[in-house]
Amino acid sequence: MDVHNTNITVVGAGNGGKSMAAHLALLGCPVTLYNRTPENVAMIRRRGGIELEGIGCPEGLGMLRLVTSDIGEAVRDASTIHIVLPSTAHAGIARAMAPHLADGQIVILHPGRTGGCLEFHYELRRNGCTARVILAEAETLLYACRSDGPAQARIFRIKEAVPLAALPATETSTVLGALAPTMPQFVDGETVLHTSLNNMGAIFHPALTLLNAGRIESTHGEFQFYIDGVTPSVARVLDALDRERITVAAALGIRARSAREWLKMAYNAEGDSLFEAIQNQPGYRGIRAPATLNHRYIHEDVPMSLVPIAELGEAYGVAVHQIRSIIQIACTVHQTDYTRRGRTLDRLGIQGLSIPELHRFVKEGIEGLA
Repeated sequence: MDVHNTNITVVGAGNGGKSMAAHLALLGCPVTLYNRTPENVAMIRRRGGIELEGIGCPEGLGMLRLVTSDIGEAVRDASTIHIVLPSTAHAGIARAMAPHLADGQIVILHPGRTGGCLEFHYELRRNGCTARVILAEAETLLYACRSDGPAQARIFRIKEAVPLAALPATETSTVLGALAPTMPQFVDGETVLHTSLNNMGAIFHPALTLLNAGRIESTHGEFQFYIDGVTPSVARVLDALDRERITVAAALGIRARSAREWLKMAYNAEGDSLFEAIQNQPGYRGIRAPATLNHRYIHEDVPMSLVPIAELGEAYGVAVHQIRSIIQIACTVHQTDYTRRGRTLDRLGIQGLSIPELHRFVKEGIEGLA
């Protein structure tokens, strides 16, 4: 594939979106950047691109083909559309894109969190999209990155391997083939049930934030989130949540990675316990804690990650008391009903499906349903 003749759109101009747009542009791809708020990309538009610094990536000014706040203009003529937004925005951007998508386009969620592709598919169809697009989701964001300014981005690390799956899974090889020239780190993630249930943000983010709530509020996040925040006791809670997630996956016939296995795969970090593996991950050193509890680690990861895992567990006969306890604490802290606002099975379009029907859906598409 000639990347110089393949139009790519990146949706979202946050840390991840700016890093991805600049990275792809510096690799020679014609890149369009979309953000719904024109003021947020005004400096990028004036400069014509994004200045990228980092490790393991080309550096310099990544010149963009187009910067726009018109979603129709953004997706027109794009072969691949990368959605790099909080998962709370997935349903809304699916509704906005539904009238504009065309046959053969690839739409990838970076990441899907839990049930991202399922929700996106359901919203496209509910909003009249008949285009035969290929949907896919990454298990996690490819980059550890930050935004250093209105037209600047920094990549601290590019993960060594990130599983990705398409909906239906028969199209995963097509997506990986399209990404291979620029993002060879993506590997076959089997199905979107695998990528959803291997969502490590669900395990690491909400519980770690809530168990450090007093420290976050008293210091405004002035400590190392993973190094100082993960003590042996906190790690035991994370381990308990992880075991429930793995049990939910097993009930669906899926062998999910443990948190320790994921740390080895993504960062080559090992240890005799989850506590040791986290402490041995050098990329976690220097990462500060959230400055406030009003953070995506709660208001995104609870409804979009923990709630659907709990829903799947309860629908298919798995006790999820530890996960529900973290959801309930988050609801209390934020005085918000995250279960009602979250990705329930009806919002994923899979309410009432048997396990065989669910597997046929994610492997073969809607035609696979009985």
